[in-house]
Parts: sequence; C-alpha cells; structure tokens
Amino acid sequence: MNKNAFLYDYDVEKVRADFPILQQEHHAGVPLVYLDNAASSQKPLPVIAALDDYYRRYNANVHRGIHKLSEEATAAYEDARLKVKRFINAGSKREVIFTRGTTESINLVAQTWGRANLGRGDVVVATMMEHHSNIVPWQILAAEKGFTIRYVPVLRDGTLDLRAYDRYLHEENVKLVTVMHTSNMLGTVNPVQAMAQQAHNAGAVVVVDGAQSTPHMPVDMQALNVDFFAFSGHKMCGPTGIGVLYGKRALLEAMPPWMGGGDMISRVTLEGSTWNELPYKFEAGTPIIAGAIGLGYAIDYLSAVGMEKIQAHEREIGAYALERLAEVPGVTVYGPEAGQKGAVAAFTLQGIHAHDVAQILDAEGVAVRAGHHCAMPLHDHFGIPATARASFYLYNTMAEVDALIAGLYKAKQAFAV
Repeated sequence: MNKNAFLYDYDVEKVRADFPILQQEHHAGVPLVYLDNAASSQKPLPVIAALDDYYRRYNANVHRGIHKLSEEATAAYEDARLKVKRFINAGSKREVIFTRGTTESINLVAQTWGRANLGRGDVVVATMMEHHSNIVPWQILAAEKGFTIRYVPVLRDGTLDLRAYDRYLHEENVKLVTVMHTSNMLGTVNPVQAMAQQAHNAGAVVVVDGAQSTPHMPVDMQALNVDFFAFSGHKMCGPTGIGVLYGKRALLEAMPPWMGGGDMISRVTLEGSTWNELPYKFEAGTPIIAGAIGLGYAIDYLSAVGMEKIQAHEREIGAYALERLAEVPGVTVYGPEAGQKGAVAAFTLQGIHAHDVAQILDAEGVAVRAGHHCAMPLHDHFGIPATARASFYLYNTMAEVDALIAGLYKAKQAFAV
C-alpha cells in the first residue's frame, strides 16, 4: 500500500491542527505520537472552548433555576441530549440518559432491568471478549439472584463462535444478551444487528457496549434495533466523566430508578415518592452539566468531519498498520484481518514483555497501552499475560504508524532479540 495514496477526500493535517495536545513534544525534541485512543481520545479546540465558556459565562445548575444563568445552562444541557439523539438516531430524546460513562450505563441496566427481571433458572449470554465492565456487573447480580451466565467463545481468528451463540439461544432460557459492538483488544466488529434479531426471536433483551464503535463509525439505533446501547464521551473527543445510555422507551418506562435524590422525583412525602418522567427518572442529583455540553460539541465536531470519512480514514490507517506490523520479526497481532476489525492492533513482541515494549516506545514519543486492557479472560484464552495495543483515530497519520514500527525495532535492538 502506498501510504500517501488516500482514496477519499480527508485532510488529516487540518484535523490535527484542531487538537492542541498533538502539537507538543512528548519528550525534549521528540514529537508526540498518540496511539492510545481506545483508552481515551484527545480533545479538539471547540470542545475545550465550550467547557471554558460554560464555566466562565453561564455556570449554574439546570432544570430548577428560573434565573438567566440556569435557563441558559438548562438549554445547553438539553440541546446536548438532542444532539446525542440525532447522532445515534434514537427514537426520542427521552431515550437518551446521561451517565458517567459506559461502565455506569451497563451497571444501570444491571441494577434496574436486571434486578427486576432476572432470577434463578434464567441465563444471560455474554461473550469471552467483553470488557470487564460488561462482565463484572452481571457476575455481581448473578451471585445475588441465582441466574447463570454463558459466554460465547472466541475463535482463534478473533471472531465470535456464532454457532455456539445460536445454540445457547435455542437450548437455554436466555433472558438477556450483552455484547460489545467492537472489541477494545482485538478490534473485532461484531454483527450486533444480526445477533440482536436472533436474540429477539428467542425472547431476549439485548444490551450493547458501544464504547469502541460510536467514536469510529456511524451507529443507528433504529437499524441495529437493540434494547440498550452504552457509550462514553471521552473516547469520542468529549470530556471524561460523561456517558450515555440509550434505551427503548417502553423498557425504560417499566424499569425502576437506580439512584434516588433530586430531579429524579415527581413528588416526595414522608410516606413515599413518585418518579419523574424520562429521562430524568435515571438522572438523580446534579448531572454532569459541563460534560454533557462538551459531549454535544464533540458530536458537532465529529459530524462536521463526517463519520463515514472518519471510518474510511481509520480503515486505511488500520490496514497499513497491520501490513507494517507483519514486517517486524517476532510480532504477533491478535484479532481478525483488517476488513473485520477497527483500527486497533493488540500485539506481542517475542522475547519482550508488553510493558517493556510500551516503555521503549514512550521514549520514542509513541504512546500505546500495555496490559490486559480490562479483558483478562480474553488474554487467558490466547494464553498471554499482556499485550501492547496501538489504537488509531481521526487525527493519526501513516507517518505515525512508521514511528511505531521504528520504535519496535528500537525495542528489539535494546533487548537483542
């Protein structure tokens, strides 16, 4: 592949100019090559400016104030909800609940829908590739309620064993299926639309962890037809501490609240309380106002660039990275081929621990992740304690892939392997 031959109209240098952190040196004389986007993305100037503007000009609590600052903050906060609704094509903005992130969104479903609907004899189907945040909440609830969790195996090529999935749905009393849209380690893009249809045919509710898909590709709740969908702002150019739970309105209406407090109530007496309408029933207390506003501006930014263009850019970068990694003796990359995965490459370098690889890359200005990436069962499945992970986003370049490869040769030289 000619690394300069982009097949689409995409000005990556123009995009990079919007991200001030990318302009700095990582160490003295060494430019930053940021390849840890699966953990958290960098923030563009419009998002940074929006946060600054909120705190400087109209910082106030939302919904209950009648003064000008509160009214302006409320309008901005609710406008962000509308932006999310449009971005993911939810049926209504009432189906958009602001949380602290994907982890809290999944826990909300477990502690509300799950607690009310799961019990002894029931089965929850997850997959072996799930992030810990989509395993542990169900394990905690299963220990209390007595249901069983079955895990869809991962094949050696990094894709799900869909025959096993189909078998579980036909042989077990499956009440809920929970699956990640895109693997944060393998990069595998799972066929959640088809999996959701199968689950619904079996009478099961579907929860999708969209943390690694929403920043990188168009997502459409009407097309996917899943029941719950969770994602985080900080992985898609937004602030930390803000996330979204999408849920079908009928399910959300029937679910009990999770946390009690201000704003989630309609009326409180000493004898009892009644709940507010959606989505506020699930947003107790002062919400993450600045975070939601910042997420709204991140959505504006990504939409202006174009999600289809971002996805195409990442496909080019991801394919080029896999080609270059294959050239390095001793490198093993985990996951499917480029056409079946996002722009993520988790790998090992023979004879060198992943943490040492990451440390040497850091000295070369290349920031990657090392460890189990909150996917310990998946690493156990492949028989490895840890991997290094390079993950790419809308502002990464082919030259940064080359910098990664040069750093790996430095690691081999340092360890004489």
